[in-house]
Amino acid sequence: MAIKKVLTRDEQILKEKRRLNLIYKNVPKANKSIIEGLIQRAAYMRVTLEWMEVDLDENGYVEMFSQSEKTDKYERERPIARLYNTMNKNYQCIIKQLSDLVPKAEVKIKDDCFEGFVNSRGV
Repeated sequence: MAIKKVLTRDEQILKEKRRLNLIYKNVPKANKSIIEGLIQRAAYMRVTLEWMEVDLDENGYVEMFSQSEKTDKYERERPIARLYNTMNKNYQCIIKQLSDLVPKAEVKIKDDCFEGFVNSRGV
């Protein structure tokens, strides 16, 4: 059984950047300069989100908090949970932008001869 190498955060970002570059390799040259920055941001965000998910899974989305020793503790959202939600939303926007830059494949509809049949009837 092979031991799986644990990648550093920078190695994970580089790996994700390569993956995204393969997905978006067919983007027209006019959009290449636009997608380079988007891919860099998306790779960073995806890896960061994954690291945040580990923390949130281990420590939860809420924590007990108190302003001082004299006040009762109460449950509040952990700051990382708010950051995670914001970054996830921004990541989704970047992926949408990237997807919009990919040329859409033309859908060819198979001719079933129905239109020709209807038109041949002269009705």
